[in-house]
Amino acid sequence: MRRTQQERSDSTRAALVGAARELFGTRGYRDVPAEEITRTAGVTRGALYHHFGDKLGLFRAVVESVERELTAEVSAVMTASADPLVGMTTALGTFLEACLRPEVQRISLTDAPAVLGWDVWREIEGEYGLGLLVSALSQAHSAGLIVDMPIRTLAQLILSAVMEAARMIASASDQAAMLAETQVVFAGWLGSLLRS
Repeated sequence: MRRTQQERSDSTRAALVGAARELFGTRGYRDVPAEEITRTAGVTRGALYHHFGDKLGLFRAVVESVERELTAEVSAVMTASADPLVGMTTALGTFLEACLRPEVQRISLTDAPAVLGWDVWREIEGEYGLGLLVSALSQAHSAGLIVDMPIRTLAQLILSAVMEAARMIASASDQAAMLAETQVVFAGWLGSLLRS
């Protein structure tokens, strides 16, 4: 059975993202030439330019791929709890633990802000993480679990703190200890939002 043009195109994109993700996750953006990515993916350099414009465009697609997977993982943990605040606390822990993965550290926490720039990195983080936080905080507020305050602003500040914690974990000499410390701080901070 012959594949359609769209199927071939999707397959080429997936091969490029998969190859680039493995290489970027192992060695970092700057140490991986575009030629190695296309060779590993089994496609031409023209395919890279056609689908992503350049190596930078491919890197952004890789970052978004990692973020989509993390968001799905965190969302599954968050929605598994009947209590939205417990779900959010557990989900934050899940995300911070994911920051111990070498691929996440290299691609999302180290290279993404440096290669894409702070504003683009924040935009991507906001697209994938902010909606989850707004939803969880809105549910907790509607259930009367947390004090009244502007939900979107609170969510943005929590996301900023979570991303800073993730970077702290990634650069710590004792990552497990830093993870434990950040979880204690977040538990206390989120606990302070509870209605008394």
